Amino acid sequence: MDASTPPMDSFTDNNTPTTTTSSMNNTLFPLPPTHFLSQPRPSGIASPSSSNRVVVDTTTLAAHDFDVDPRTGFMPPHPPIARLGGVGGENGAHGENGEYGKYGMYEAWEGILDEACAGAFRLGRDIGTETGGKEERWRGRVRELPILCITPLLDSEPHLRRAHHVLAWILHFYIHTHESGTEEVRIPPPITLPLLRVSREMHLPPLLTYSDDVLYNWGLNPQNSSLRTLTSFTSTASESHFYLTSARIELIGVRALGLMQDSLDELFVGDDIARTRITGFLGELAGVVGEMEGELGRMYGGCDVWVFYQYIRPWFQGESEEKRWVFEGIEMDPELEYPKELGGPSAGQSSLIHALDIFLGVHHTSDTDPDSSFLSRMQLYMPRHHRNFLSHLREQSRRRSLRAWVLESVANAEGEANTPLLNANTPLLNANTPLLNANTPLLSAYNSAVTALKKFRDAHIVLVARYIIGPAARVKTRGDSQSLGEGSYSKIKGEGEMKGEGEAKEEGEDEEETKGEEKDREALKGTGGTHLARFLKSVRDNTRDAVIQI
Repeated sequence: MDASTPPMDSFTDNNTPTTTTSSMNNTLFPLPPTHFLSQPRPSGIASPSSSNRVVVDTTTLAAHDFDVDPRTGFMPPHPPIARLGGVGGENGAHGENGEYGKYGMYEAWEGILDEACAGAFRLGRDIGTETGGKEERWRGRVRELPILCITPLLDSEPHLRRAHHVLAWILHFYIHTHESGTEEVRIPPPITLPLLRVSREMHLPPLLTYSDDVLYNWGLNPQNSSLRTLTSFTSTASESHFYLTSARIELIGVRALGLMQDSLDELFVGDDIARTRITGFLGELAGVVGEMEGELGRMYGGCDVWVFYQYIRPWFQGESEEKRWVFEGIEMDPELEYPKELGGPSAGQSSLIHALDIFLGVHHTSDTDPDSSFLSRMQLYMPRHHRNFLSHLREQSRRRSLRAWVLESVANAEGEANTPLLNANTPLLNANTPLLNANTPLLSAYNSAVTALKKFRDAHIVLVARYIIGPAARVKTRGDSQSLGEGSYSKIKGEGEMKGEGEAKEEGEDEEETKGEEKDREALKGTGGTHLARFLKSVRDNTRDAVIQI
């Protein structure tokens, strides 16, 4: 790369304008009204008239950094807004005399969500055809809500996030308390219109996503500043532990993001010193991913298998072929489009894992695999700034691929300095390739990082087998699908985790399954809508295949 080539901007832009502070009296000068940070939050909806203008994204203070914080990664650096209405404070719900402020009218949403969270609601399958129950009375109050305007929310990204969170949780409560056996659920206009409008502004699907469950579903306990969840369906410790385990994995992954940025900076230089540094960074990255795997394993200590499968997971489900969602009132706003993505929240929506794949050169696309587009589709469920981060990282990898550079560097170390630059799609080298030395530190470090990610996915397969595949088989064979009724969480507590329900199995191992059992496992779908076992194994195998073999 010649000296005239500009440096590759890795993750951040260090030329961000800042507000000037007086050196005389330390007084913060007000920004002029023409300064870009003084402008109102730009709409998330591009208009044809503005398509040719460069608009600085000020929707969040870290938008220029793709909303990726150096301290908290994809998690927000401050606790998310816990209530749109609130009382006093920065949320601005009530003034000194108790009058409603800018966000006060949204207490109607918050109140209806409070009722659902505190109501110990039953799933529709447990309600059956019963009428007049507490769930149906609550659903009636949802239908009677006013159709609220979202304009006051448009100048605040945190409030829009909270609005999506609240409306999406109400939506899932409403849908999954609907009696079973019906072919469709009709969502009333008081939820349809504001949810679709907020989702359009946020570039998100109008239902629960990983960001609603994990990224923006936490606060701090006032006693010890530990993490706590804001919203849950069951109010069980198992559900809280499920969300917070993912949140802690995201926080561990912050160091992985830093190591990736440092590696990309050194990759631009590409000299012997850079090679040594990248080798060290990749070794550290393997350790961080190992810590993420360890945190994933702590799921077993706080999330009961049967509580999760029977009473938590069903709330996450998106639209299915058996039960369609009908958004009533959408015709009232001609600018709204009927939702196309209604898959439900999934761990596949974690931007952190996608970033590791892109950085390490793990490819999941295939012309023959029907699930290969699933991970790409899951990016539509991510906050748009994080989606843009992945696009930026992918573009950097196209310009200068870490994996191709490792291959090139090791080849050069073997005395082949004129070896052509290998691109990101270079096939795996085989045992007959004379250019590679298995003891080369850089190659070993790269392979250790990829192997750590593969082991993380192994652990995830074990977890899914324990929490989903095993219980599904138990329900089918033992008839345990009957509900234990209201208050049953306490009855099934203490059963313990089901042992030996599943293990991650490599290709070629004896799985000792009948063809019928294999078919059942293949048919089981995740909350994101993909065939669960088949998809997870293919992703794990793609990661394994990224190891440079010699």
